[in-house]
Amino acid sequence: MTPIEKSHPIQSVSFPPVTPTWSNMPCKPQLAILCLSRFVDFFQMASLQTYMVHQLKSFNPELSDSVISHQAGVLQGSFTAAQIVTSILWGRLADKPNVGRKLVLNIGLIGTGISMLGVGFATTYTQAVVWRVLGGAINGTVGAARTMVAETVDKRWHPRAFLLLPAAFNIANVAGPILGGLLVEPVNSFPGLFGENSTFGGRDGVAWMKNYPYAVANMLSTILLFAEALLVTYGLKETLRGYKGAEWGAWSFKKVLDLIIESFQGVKAKGVRAMTESNMLKRGLLSGREDSSVELNRLADNQERLLSENEKGQSRPPPRLPFSRIWTSNVLWTLASVAIFDFHMGAFNNLWILFLSTSREFVPTDSSMPQQQHEKGSEYQHLRLRSASPFKFSGGLAFPPPTIGFAMAILGFIGVALQFLLYPWANGKFGLMRCFRASLFLFPLAYFLAPYISLLPSTTAFPEPAAGFWVWTGIAMVLTLQVAARTFALPASIILVNNSSPHPSVLGTIHGLGQADSATFRTFGPILAGGWYGTWLERGVVGMAWWIVAAISALGCFASFYVRNGSGHEIFLEGEEETSGGGIRRRDSVAAPSNRT
Repeated sequence: MTPIEKSHPIQSVSFPPVTPTWSNMPCKPQLAILCLSRFVDFFQMASLQTYMVHQLKSFNPELSDSVISHQAGVLQGSFTAAQIVTSILWGRLADKPNVGRKLVLNIGLIGTGISMLGVGFATTYTQAVVWRVLGGAINGTVGAARTMVAETVDKRWHPRAFLLLPAAFNIANVAGPILGGLLVEPVNSFPGLFGENSTFGGRDGVAWMKNYPYAVANMLSTILLFAEALLVTYGLKETLRGYKGAEWGAWSFKKVLDLIIESFQGVKAKGVRAMTESNMLKRGLLSGREDSSVELNRLADNQERLLSENEKGQSRPPPRLPFSRIWTSNVLWTLASVAIFDFHMGAFNNLWILFLSTSREFVPTDSSMPQQQHEKGSEYQHLRLRSASPFKFSGGLAFPPPTIGFAMAILGFIGVALQFLLYPWANGKFGLMRCFRASLFLFPLAYFLAPYISLLPSTTAFPEPAAGFWVWTGIAMVLTLQVAARTFALPASIILVNNSSPHPSVLGTIHGLGQADSATFRTFGPILAGGWYGTWLERGVVGMAWWIVAAISALGCFASFYVRNGSGHEIFLEGEEETSGGGIRRRDSVAAPSNRT
């Protein structure tokens, strides 16, 4: 026994188990930076979706709604299509000791920011697609951020920590559509500032804003992405165990602060102490936790492992699970469930935008009353004739970009409210798996009802945008169902992917696979749904695309019963220790997967 152990016998100290709460969650500043990284990434997607259809129409105003539907699906899917190829690569790079999670996250933020500038100044459909492909290829932020969240806090806080990422998604779904919709065509939206004879426009208005009416909205996304990249560089700590790279960002920031303090106080000891702490951080001797009781509790639980590592001086690198052994049954079922979830989520995002922006149409049941009689100025324009069939009807809501932005923001408003008011209570009472499985049954219902909004009474006549109490009530009802389901399914899917990892050494790889899986089906979802929408819109059945997606989402309900909440460490390698029955036993050879549930 060492002198430290004799004078400070850890065995004699017992600590009550810490109940995870929001107030005692450790590493709040680190989680805040990671949460912001997801916010800015979601923001650029939510903002672009608001005006995507109208920007495509501006490239060629003569294109029909069915062609625009297909183009919108391709444009939205192109970003995630590129992620299919690169996500696993970014995940593997994030697991490498000389690269780490932080660098992958920063590359994704900066690269996506540059691609958004390209989309904003694009003048053709092809240019916009190319820039989105480049942005998706370089974007490995999802896997990196999720992995860092998992490694920043103890597993007891995972349900709350992972809830922050969907919360960022919902907040971005409020801010992105509203700001994106307002900044489209700024010369027309703010004529006093940028139009002719305006404050900044002079006599002729701001020329580049006239030529590129969607650039300002994209520039806002770029600014936010670049600002977050700076915050990650100088404020976020690397979480990869065994990381060998230089923490130059955090080190230089701390060094600047220390120099300022020394210049005013003249205390050289501060710099020495700061550098000592920095070195200890690199050696893994300081955890960076804010809550001392949590740290002591973890120290007591893991004393044998920590003392053993210190005695060895960490001379041996951590064992790594081979890539060929990560494909457990739980990993496969979890990825399958996530695939279905992301397919219909991507399909919904595209269908919702298309449906909101599609022109209103009538389907007369009486051949003696032709379509022309319902045009503006006709004595029959106030009539809303419906097909005799409850399934054969067509038309959307004809919303302009600002109204689309508000309709999209409803998604975020409802999501934020449910996420912080309902989710913690329900998850604590019924558990992760019950909430996850039950929520999936709401998706088919929401998708089945969505197209019927176009049949609700409107206070405006065709072809003006739909409006009125019943229209917005229908929108709120469908979105409440969809967002309520997403509120439980999205954080659960993140946690399930994280916990399905068979070994901690492949956690980044698992999240990379999860991102590739998600990207694959978020690519197919919008593209296929856009094609279905355009095809059946021409046939006068606007709801068919919705009902196909509803059927696919129902398959996710079935798959969820084969998914289980894993431990994150089911395979134990040589020299590792497995806690079993209250004791610790060492594995001296490669072990088979554990059967924990």
